Amino acid sequence: MPRTRFDALAESRKRVYQNVTEMGKRSEFFGKNVFNEEKMLQFLTKEAFDKVKSAIFQGSKIDRKIADQVAEGMKAWALSMGATHYTHWFQPLTGSTAEKHDAFFDILSDGRAMEKFGGRQLVQQEPDASSFPSGGIRNTFEARGYTAWDPTSPAFIYKTTLCIPTIFVAYTGEALDNKAPLLRALHAVDVAATAVTQYFDKNVRKVYATLGWEQEFFLVDKALAQSRLDIVMTGRTLVGNAAAKGQQLDDHYFGVIPNRALSFMSDLEKECTKLGIPVKTRHNEVAPNQFELAPVFEEANLSVDHNLLLMDVMEVIADKHNFAVLFHEKPFAGVNGSGKHNNWSLATDTGVNLLSPGSTPMKNLQFLTFFVNTIKAVDTYEELLRSSIASASNDHRLGANEAPPSIISIFIGEQLSNVLDELEGVSKGKLSPQEKTELKLNVVGKIPEILLDNTDRNRTSPFAFTGNKFEMRGVGAKTNCAKPMTILNTIVAKQLTEFKKEVDALVDKKNLKKDEAVFNVLREYIKTSKRIRFDGDGYGMEWQEEARRRKLSNNKNTPEAVQVLTSKESIALFKEMGVMNEVELNAHQEVELETYIFYVQIEGRVLGEMVYNHIVPAAIRYQNILLENIKGLKDVYGAAHKKVAESQLNILEQIGEYIMEIKKLTDEMSAARKRANGLSTTNRKAQAYCTNVKPYFETIRERSDKLEKLISDDLWPFTKYRELLFAK
Repeated sequence: MPRTRFDALAESRKRVYQNVTEMGKRSEFFGKNVFNEEKMLQFLTKEAFDKVKSAIFQGSKIDRKIADQVAEGMKAWALSMGATHYTHWFQPLTGSTAEKHDAFFDILSDGRAMEKFGGRQLVQQEPDASSFPSGGIRNTFEARGYTAWDPTSPAFIYKTTLCIPTIFVAYTGEALDNKAPLLRALHAVDVAATAVTQYFDKNVRKVYATLGWEQEFFLVDKALAQSRLDIVMTGRTLVGNAAAKGQQLDDHYFGVIPNRALSFMSDLEKECTKLGIPVKTRHNEVAPNQFELAPVFEEANLSVDHNLLLMDVMEVIADKHNFAVLFHEKPFAGVNGSGKHNNWSLATDTGVNLLSPGSTPMKNLQFLTFFVNTIKAVDTYEELLRSSIASASNDHRLGANEAPPSIISIFIGEQLSNVLDELEGVSKGKLSPQEKTELKLNVVGKIPEILLDNTDRNRTSPFAFTGNKFEMRGVGAKTNCAKPMTILNTIVAKQLTEFKKEVDALVDKKNLKKDEAVFNVLREYIKTSKRIRFDGDGYGMEWQEEARRRKLSNNKNTPEAVQVLTSKESIALFKEMGVMNEVELNAHQEVELETYIFYVQIEGRVLGEMVYNHIVPAAIRYQNILLENIKGLKDVYGAAHKKVAESQLNILEQIGEYIMEIKKLTDEMSAARKRANGLSTTNRKAQAYCTNVKPYFETIRERSDKLEKLISDDLWPFTKYRELLFAK
């Protein structure tokens, strides 16, 4: 009889929480391990410091002489902090981070040793690009790829390694990562938004996209997690009968954080503080053993880097506390999955949040301009935005009565809807003085008061306005935020570019005043984007029917959702905005489909192993026990044993039926997987895995879970939900 489950349970019961010493004022330790402005002032020459600042804020290039100076200062700081190695820290298309460590240590020609690190090592390296996903951009025999320093995201020390955030590109120049397209998208939205802000404030020279993510995750005892083949190999449970108690009492949500989890979080926050990750909020989430961390808002590129770094650090700290941290969007059936809400806004270099209403009608007109243009951008490119949150793991969560549906819509609340309805009635062309005064004072001027009481929230909305930002709620917990942020900033950049063209045309050709032209263009946008606004329940069939009537897309799975990446419209959009070319878009789509195939393929193979090697043998073992019992009863009672053994015979028959069904279904699933593998194109293969292989998972699970309820607890091989979710 396998002992893995019971050994794991015994080990988990021995756990005690680790007493973590608090660090005192976090502000005194914040950024201790980051080569930030304070460190640059200390370790760089004034010339080098000024050039780096210029690169960060103006995007100017850093020449080799300055790069050498920066590298020398960075090395001196890193060595003073105990670092022994350096690495270019990058984001390949795997969804996570990658790094190759090199020692500062080097041998000179005369045999002497010294610590060496120059501008060449800082600015560029050549990691092997052949084994990373490239979507066909690189062949296996064409290994060369380049990582290039991103000075806008500061270097940091983790453990004993100086980590330098970089982009990752092919020998031929195409992006092989998620960071390069994001940086291009952020540049595009900066240019477009800065041009529009000139209508309202001539002092603005730069606009930043800001991001605040909310990271949800599960903590499971390490021994219990490692006892489950499916969790180890796929990050989720492929079988498992729901525990009698789940989340129905809502007693975990915002409850007292368990001691072990709090100890883990305290340790994690200490490390985050030193790494400059501004984690601020922590709490229990809805499902048992589910939690959330959230930071202070930051510039989007830095925020993306910090989220990826956080996930790396979380796994290390979790292991130290004998936890496994699960980022899978749906690790447990029957309880809420995990998302990563992306709260997005735009801010100027003068300190103004462009999605926050102001104290004057003119400031509110600026707010409305960016507010309405964002709505218009999402309406025009809703299918593209949906593609940015598509993944095999997130497909389990979207539309599962806990997360937004796969239909993109925008929630803005009743009060702001009323404002837009009034603006929709603005006269075409020039406004009379009375109209203009009434509009500014009675509609636009009252926005701060309206938003003061606009506290209602729609938890089912994929894209909701929440006071001074838009919250993109469909992003999965595992997702690299760079993907949705690249697309969101690209479509907003495009929309703002079109807006400025239309406003300028009305001013130049129709002789309208600037605010009249702005009102006229916004009025048309409000009318044409009305279909995307929805304040109701996103889970019901009524909304699906209504969305179909409104001609909104409903791409329910990843193979469907990512098709839009290579449409003529998408190719033209990304090319115009300078974010991705056609080769890169084709590659990104290919990688998304390949990743989907591999995830479903691995899950199918793991599920097959669980059925053949664990579930069926356990069921047969219990059958044999029942048979021995029935045989003994027959020896005692003779022909009358059937009445005495009626329950045993009934259970025996049920187990036999489920064994036969689960074996047949698993054989069919394996055959379907083989057929899918034989298809010639990635697209056809992904569709086959989605429609012909994946559906078997639920039917096999259903039979397995029924067997779990029938078979003696001491014979069931897998750690159960009640053990995984309620071990503290």
